[in-house]
Amino acid sequence: MYEELIFPKGFVFGAATAALQVEGDRAGRGDCIWDDYCSKPGNILDGTNVDVACDHVHRYKEDVAIMKKMGLDAYRFSISWPRIFPDDSGVPNQAGVEFYNNLIDELLKNGIEPYITLFHWELPTYIQRVGGWSNPTIADKFGDFARFVGQTYGDRVKKYITFNEPQSFLGYGYRRGSHPPSLKMTDKEYLYAIHNFFRAHGMAVRALRATVENAEIGITMSTNANYPASNSPEDIEAAKMSNLDIVNDDGFIMNIVHWCDPIYFGKYPDKAYEVFGDDMPYMSEEDSKLISEPLDFHGQNCYCSSMIKSDGKGGYEVAKRPLGSAKNSLNWPVTPEAIGSVCKILYERYGKPIYITENGICCNDWICEDGEVHDSYRVDFYHKYLKNLNEAIKDGADVRGYFAWSLMDNFEWTKGYTARFGIVYVDYDTQERIPKDSAKFYSEIIRLNKSNR
Repeated sequence: MYEELIFPKGFVFGAATAALQVEGDRAGRGDCIWDDYCSKPGNILDGTNVDVACDHVHRYKEDVAIMKKMGLDAYRFSISWPRIFPDDSGVPNQAGVEFYNNLIDELLKNGIEPYITLFHWELPTYIQRVGGWSNPTIADKFGDFARFVGQTYGDRVKKYITFNEPQSFLGYGYRRGSHPPSLKMTDKEYLYAIHNFFRAHGMAVRALRATVENAEIGITMSTNANYPASNSPEDIEAAKMSNLDIVNDDGFIMNIVHWCDPIYFGKYPDKAYEVFGDDMPYMSEEDSKLISEPLDFHGQNCYCSSMIKSDGKGGYEVAKRPLGSAKNSLNWPVTPEAIGSVCKILYERYGKPIYITENGICCNDWICEDGEVHDSYRVDFYHKYLKNLNEAIKDGADVRGYFAWSLMDNFEWTKGYTARFGIVYVDYDTQERIPKDSAKFYSEIIRLNKSNR
């Protein structure tokens, strides 16, 4: 039914999760801002929390066995900062340290390479109490955390991602107030918090370089991934223009250049100063060097985006998608063209190898009468996106790997357990795992590519 998709030799096929969303087991773990948020009625759609989640802490061997059966090359997971350092004493929680030791060893034993994300939204409560990302001391604190991770796991783990989607945890948490810590900052306050994030990223890169021999380090972004309405040169240029533009959308900044130029070029784009004026933070020479510490790859999350066309005046405008166009169960549009478009734009501008660190779809899944989960929509989604990614590679984008989001159904932030992104179904009452048809489809793609290596 679907065409075979053959990727370049060495291409990495993986799946991803985040600590808070899957781990469970609060023993020894300190509170994070999401624990605080879950404790307040009305914040989470189904009123749930992460005390159990997918019980990954106790079931990691079962989960790794599923990964191995699928043929995954890699597993991207995050380290919970409050599980390692539950309070501000600086004394590590040994149970947390050992969990990640055991998980890493189990992955390596089964031929699966670990990719560690240092921060996937799990800010310790004790850090937020002293200002969180508003407090410049967070850069040093995060650097200390990164150093501990490198010293502890760097003998076995070589792939690291400093942050996952700063646009989201800062934008929703500090500007729009719809995620914890529920702040609605002014432009100036928000831009300052972003600058502190940049400095924390740089401190983490330096710490990992100092502690991990042959480390490969990147960062994961979720910027605009707008795609052209047609193959005309005008629409292609319009889509590129829209992705590289800076628009103050009520302070919510999603463009590529504001988030990536400081990291790769050591400076904010000129347009940022035009848009935000005196609210922009000062970029000192010292900060510039710190923030732009060299990276080995760029991670990009891609789910959906807007279709763009030329406005006929040298600019761009959003094009309307046809009525009835595909959407997922969260009402997000299905836009496979976005994944190829953003990879080509990113590679052209920054020249860094790219990993798609998240891509997936939320569907209304259930166990069918035959005991299986037949998620045909997700199968089609993965094929379309992987096909477009493959075409971008053929067009010259240096894409090294792809991580399906998510390995398993889990706690989907403010949606609780009402939204399922997994390629493995989780029965939250019994914690039974059932690989969906999409897992089998993905496994077949991996098998076909391994046979061509």
